[in-house]
Amino acid sequence: MSANGWLQFAIFSVVLLATVRPVGIYLARVMEGERTWLDPVLRPFERLIYKLCGVNASKEMNWREYAFALLGFSAVSMVFTYAIERLQATLPWNPQHLANVGTDLAFNTAASFTTNTNWQFYAPESTMSYLTEMLGLATHNFWSAASGIAVAIALIRGIKRTRSATIGNFWVDITRTLLYVLGPASVVFALVLVWQGVPQNLHSYTVAHPLEQPSHIQTIGQGPVASQEVIKELGTNGGGFFNANSAHPYESPTPLTNELEMLLIFVIGGGLTYTLGRMTGSQGHGWAVFAAMFVLFAAGFTVCYWAESQPHPLIHGAQQTATATAPGGNMEGKEVRNGITESALFATVTTDASCGAVNSMHDSFTPLGGMVPLVNIMLGEVVIGGVGAGMYGILIFVVLAVFIAGLMVGRTPEYMGKKIEAYDVKMAMLYALIFPLVILTFSAIFVLMPPGLSAMANPGPHGFTEVLYSFVSGAGNNGSAFAGLGSNWWYNVAMAWDMLIGRFLMIIPALALAGNLAQKKSVPPSPGTFPVNTPLFMVLLIGVVVIVGALTFFPALSLGPILEHLLLHAGHVF
Repeated sequence: MSANGWLQFAIFSVVLLATVRPVGIYLARVMEGERTWLDPVLRPFERLIYKLCGVNASKEMNWREYAFALLGFSAVSMVFTYAIERLQATLPWNPQHLANVGTDLAFNTAASFTTNTNWQFYAPESTMSYLTEMLGLATHNFWSAASGIAVAIALIRGIKRTRSATIGNFWVDITRTLLYVLGPASVVFALVLVWQGVPQNLHSYTVAHPLEQPSHIQTIGQGPVASQEVIKELGTNGGGFFNANSAHPYESPTPLTNELEMLLIFVIGGGLTYTLGRMTGSQGHGWAVFAAMFVLFAAGFTVCYWAESQPHPLIHGAQQTATATAPGGNMEGKEVRNGITESALFATVTTDASCGAVNSMHDSFTPLGGMVPLVNIMLGEVVIGGVGAGMYGILIFVVLAVFIAGLMVGRTPEYMGKKIEAYDVKMAMLYALIFPLVILTFSAIFVLMPPGLSAMANPGPHGFTEVLYSFVSGAGNNGSAFAGLGSNWWYNVAMAWDMLIGRFLMIIPALALAGNLAQKKSVPPSPGTFPVNTPLFMVLLIGVVVIVGALTFFPALSLGPILEHLLLHAGHVF
């Protein structure tokens, strides 16, 4: 750990903090249908889209209609992507003449991109054609991100409204998100990436002959990278154009692109906390939620940075004999150009925010360093969080925190003037319990089945963590991988269902909660009302997030990285 490393973290944090208010205000104006500076250009296109699609923009939906529209849209778009993958050999823009994607892998990938997970059981540059990347996958980067933002806004509306049977119109919300937020931002920042050296073309791969061995052939991948890279980060999607994701110099060629891509991952999630405060009329509450998220993020980075700054137990002796040339800390699996600080920061950012774009391999982290990404996803990615998903995820914990606070003083809990009753708590707990149930069930099955064990590259606690991490990442719609886990038919299919359950069975109770809150009347605050815009509430919210995460996941977690850490330091190698 060094002063330079902490300075990098501080700069990133200050820039992030500076974006929260302007982004939050803009998001609130867009989603509430207020006038923005882009209206003169985009409003006619918005009306045209509604007309062509037969959408009545003035008609709002109840939570069931909203959920049905979201599920129907996701199902149709998933089938669309699956068909493109299965037919890519006969479709245009395939200069490498890549074959059709296999049935199980196509199903896995279609489910992955539909759910904003973007898990990759394949090497993109040798599997997916340009058309598949652009029309099948990059479009989902927009659609799934917009869907997550729409659900978050619907839940905020439920908190804001009183005696209302509706929570908005899904088609309007997703259209406005795509047209006013994700589209313009992607164009601007894609041009910045191109300026910094990220490829954006439809050329065939370049064939080069190395000087040392002219007879050998090196194939250098390229293509429409910048356009996919920017929405990958902005929509917290993951799923890079190259197998190495943002560790590849064509995806992140300079220090500026590295910092920009990390910022893009957090910018909408952070801004939504200000949107929460602005739409509900309690800006202090929005800042309290952001503060809770940021404290958890800073704690995760600190642990990861400290762990990776120590020599790995298995190579500690080797580093001791090479102190003149070997840098301090665990550089295994990390890029020299980014170093330990950037790798720890990127690993913390991407696993906080539902994004598989990493510039180091979590599998090569120290046990406790690798535990941080795992814990971040287990907490539901509420640490700034995936775009939209982090917002509605933390609001579930807000409801639980308010409920617990009410029980502590022996009165019916209230949140923003709404009484939190049995139905609300049931929906919040259903959301909280579906996540560990699907993860632990799939993990238990696959560490006991031959197909599951055969794909593990490592035995013992480390191999268990690889399996657990994969299902945590899938159900959490994160998409990052612990590596070391091979793919087969069983994993492809199981991971697909893991991702679909983790996305949609958790969205439904969130929307049900929104619908129920919207119907409630507002009651004036009283001396017994717990204030949700104070540092005390921030502390309570952090405590609830940590306790719920620990109660649901600690038994599984302790079998992996913690046990591995103890065994390594005890001198046992497995």
